[in-house]
Amino acid sequence: MHYGRRRIQPPGRIVDEFYERAAAVLKFPLLELSVEDVAGVAEAFGEVVAERPYTCYACAIMPDHVHLVIRKHRDKAEEMIEILQQSSRLRLIRLGLRASDHPVWTRGGWHGFLDHPDEVRRKIAYVEGNPGHIGLPGQHWEYVKLYDGWPLHPGHSPNSPYARRLRGKG
Repeated sequence: MHYGRRRIQPPGRIVDEFYERAAAVLKFPLLELSVEDVAGVAEAFGEVVAERPYTCYACAIMPDHVHLVIRKHRDKAEEMIEILQQSSRLRLIRLGLRASDHPVWTRGGWHGFLDHPDEVRRKIAYVEGNPGHIGLPGQHWEYVKLYDGWPLHPGHSPNSPYARRLRGKG
């Protein structure tokens, strides 16, 4: 098993063949998120972002996966993923959009850490453009905040070791 994204991706036909073989042995059928499901997931994400509180810079809820850019927080990335998955799963069940015994998400998720504002801006652009890659309209969620240049945002000490290291990277 390989965790994360491989540098070289297999051709689409190989991926399609894998999904065909996997579908025959899965305990539950693969389900895509409908427009109604996406709205429920977005509501759940919004509640989590407000309650924790997380700073979310980008979010795309796709038919078969989601992308989020969330600022570093006291919760670890794995914890954030688990909280967001659980909250959205329970929301879909409450709305009658999923059976209570059907998993919505795979366990865990992929996460990466971005330590330079340029990397954060690139990832935000990628996430915001993701729906358009499959012909969906752009998504705009109330809980997504305009990027403020974190970690070098106004108020951050320009003389901190972190800021000096980032400036050294260019």
